[in-house]
Amino acid sequence: MADWNGAIARAQAHSPFLALALQRRPDLAELLQAGKGDAALALAREAGEEGDVPAALRREKLALSLSLAVGDLAGAFPLSQVMGELSHFADRALSEAIAEAIRRRVPDAEPAGFFALALGKHGSEELNYSSDIDPILLFDPETLPRRERDEPGDAAQRYARAIMEIMTQPTAEGYVFRVDLRLRPASEVTPLAVSVNAALSHYESSALAWERAAFLRARACSGDIAKGEAFLAAIRPFIWRRSLDFAAIEEIRRLTARIRQAYDGPREPGPGFDIKRGRGGIREVEFFAQTHQLVHGGRRPALRQRGTRAALDALAAEGIISAGDAELLGASYDRLRVIEHRLQMVEDRQTHSLPENPAALDNVARLDGLPDGAALLEELRALCSQVADRYSALLGDDEAEVTAVPVAGAQFAERVDKWRQAIRDRRGVEARAAYDAIVPILLEGLAKAPEPERATARWETFLGRLPSVVNLFRLFEQRPGLLEQVLRVLSLAEPLADELARRPELLDRMIDQSALDLPRPVAALAARMAARETDDDYERKLDRVRQVVGEERFALGVQLIDARHDPLEIASGLARVAEAALQVAAAAACREFESAHGRVPRGELIILGLGRLGGGALTHASDLDLVYLFTGEIGVESDGRRPLTASLYFNRLAQRVTAALSVPTAEGALYEVDTRLRPQGTQGPLAVSLESFARYQKEDAWTWEHMALCRARPVYGPRLGRESLSGILGEVLQAPRDPDALRADVLKMRTDMAAHKPPRGPLDAKLLRGGLVDCEFIIHYLQLRERTAFHPALEQAIAALIAAGLLPESFAGHFEILARLLVSARLLAPDGQEPPPAARGALARACRCEDYAMLIEELNGARRGVAQCWAALFGEELEIE
Repeated sequence: MADWNGAIARAQAHSPFLALALQRRPDLAELLQAGKGDAALALAREAGEEGDVPAALRREKLALSLSLAVGDLAGAFPLSQVMGELSHFADRALSEAIAEAIRRRVPDAEPAGFFALALGKHGSEELNYSSDIDPILLFDPETLPRRERDEPGDAAQRYARAIMEIMTQPTAEGYVFRVDLRLRPASEVTPLAVSVNAALSHYESSALAWERAAFLRARACSGDIAKGEAFLAAIRPFIWRRSLDFAAIEEIRRLTARIRQAYDGPREPGPGFDIKRGRGGIREVEFFAQTHQLVHGGRRPALRQRGTRAALDALAAEGIISAGDAELLGASYDRLRVIEHRLQMVEDRQTHSLPENPAALDNVARLDGLPDGAALLEELRALCSQVADRYSALLGDDEAEVTAVPVAGAQFAERVDKWRQAIRDRRGVEARAAYDAIVPILLEGLAKAPEPERATARWETFLGRLPSVVNLFRLFEQRPGLLEQVLRVLSLAEPLADELARRPELLDRMIDQSALDLPRPVAALAARMAARETDDDYERKLDRVRQVVGEERFALGVQLIDARHDPLEIASGLARVAEAALQVAAAAACREFESAHGRVPRGELIILGLGRLGGGALTHASDLDLVYLFTGEIGVESDGRRPLTASLYFNRLAQRVTAALSVPTAEGALYEVDTRLRPQGTQGPLAVSLESFARYQKEDAWTWEHMALCRARPVYGPRLGRESLSGILGEVLQAPRDPDALRADVLKMRTDMAAHKPPRGPLDAKLLRGGLVDCEFIIHYLQLRERTAFHPALEQAIAALIAAGLLPESFAGHFEILARLLVSARLLAPDGQEPPPAARGALARACRCEDYAMLIEELNGARRGVAQCWAALFGEELEIE
């Protein structure tokens, strides 16, 4: 008979989480006190029907958790009902999140073409109290609701990010579920939501044995259920193979063996024992059933069960395991899951480890209704021993010889010890457990690295520079996706890896909820960089700029690696960050300079941005092409305590601004500044007056200097000064010129450049013939010849030239392919050479290609297209390999 009063008393005495929940929901407490469990569940579900979706789901989660927990403790709700209710709520929550995400973009749209597959315990409808969920988000580009201007892939990623926000973002009412998307196809390089065709291609050609195991419990749970079920039907041959694949069987055996080798905790139940990963624990029961299913399920459809108990019973019915083993393992599994629930009920925390503290262990036991922790340990020792014996039999006599792939070579154990020594603030068993908990994920991630030794060395550098690690390791344990993201950075992108090793605090940016967002407009970024401007210390102002720039550049790099955004959007974001940094640093330098030298009457500094900065599209390796100009008369003196004539004043001020942007401080370097595009190049003064600049450009400048002005725009200075400069640029660029002389100059310049700056490798999208340099020469030649389409942003200039009938429409596509590759390769293949295989996949995904072969095909196609335009325009054939 159910003991509702005893359950509530134990909850109040031994679970701070449940005690608080009972206080927050007295209406539920009253129903539960009266033994009306079903009524409490019905009322809990109603909590999810009122208000906005994120808040409603959080209220329903709390109410449902409370009702199920008390009913569970009372003995009124069996384990299957508890797990089923939690799993069905996860289905509903994910469905509501999908619908809400789509409605935010396309009001009144149904979630057609977007669906979630539930995997793991969610898929088998066996969720525990503090489970995360492991869905795979898939979409059909043909039926996905989206705005007319949205590409299907872009729309799907917006929806996926919104779903993550709705489900995971903590609020005053908590969160709905932790969501782990790393089980999706090729998660190290794919976006959060994957197209159906891309996923099918992956599972048909390149999926691994562990992915087969993951799909044993998969089901279409949310969104467009019909499409989800059709997808699972399509990949059924991948999961359930009728023929025995001996290589796959061996890999499955290795997978099951690694569960023990990865676990370094107590061998038998005691303080600190992990009832999920430990010897004889929950995972060993699950792997026991799943291993037999993978081997035999292709030829015996009756074995295709999602639930663990159902799978064990089916295996016994088919005569594959004994009925006694099925009953023993099933009963052990149920009891282990109940104890897991007790551990998690205490603080609503995703934990599987028995407390180290004896009083805390007693508390868990008493919550379960046992007298003390000793009774709990005695029960667990007998139970886990029986499970472990059967799991050992599954592994075979050579269990000890089955070894996981070493991550860092034969001396791995020594390296682990070295890492432990590098943890300067590690104290006691708890700190060691925090570290040891992440070791399996860490090893697996390093093993997959393109260059494991280099990635391991970077990890060691990173670890050694951390002032504190315990909280970080706990975070990694709670959010393994974050650790995997860090390992991807260390493995795939050397520039980012080096920066992270130098500045571990950049991890804060990855933890931030806005880490997936593109940078805000220039004004907002500048305001953030100048947030501490009440501080009069000049160096601290520059440090603040470097901090923000470092965080934003790093976040954009991670977004690129993860293919979160189009590389063209990344490039635009990098340019906004740089422009904001320039404005704040230049303003700070001006104020600092004025404190000693005063101001020049009617004189103002103006900065002209050229090249990629002028065009608003930087890469992670871009420098800043700047020209310093000033207004006013040359001979006037400044009014400070140390006066300078205007020319000397602004030249020294330009030096100060350059230093503010380029000289490393305690927070590191910022940008390289290139001023060689100024009048007379390196032979001329650093800063010239607007009048001198106009005269030089109209009378003495070379054709290449006018080509550079096609991508120029004022990026700093007073409004009137910038408008005057823009007027000068317009006059210079609109001036008539001899078409034949212009053509001859352009061809000579390109020939000279090709001779002196050959491409660095097969991925040098800039310098390869038919690459971006040739694109720019074509664009600037047409702009100057026709005196039209003068937009600093090349994509806008291209659109205007196409509209004028001066370029074919295909040119825009060729340019975008090359530009995406340039931006992506600056991180993933910085030397222009082909990167290792894993980085190739990441590079292809970043460039919106299904695989590396497709990327190379598109690159070569774009180059051929540019070469055709070059031949049509100049009558010269480019050599395209």
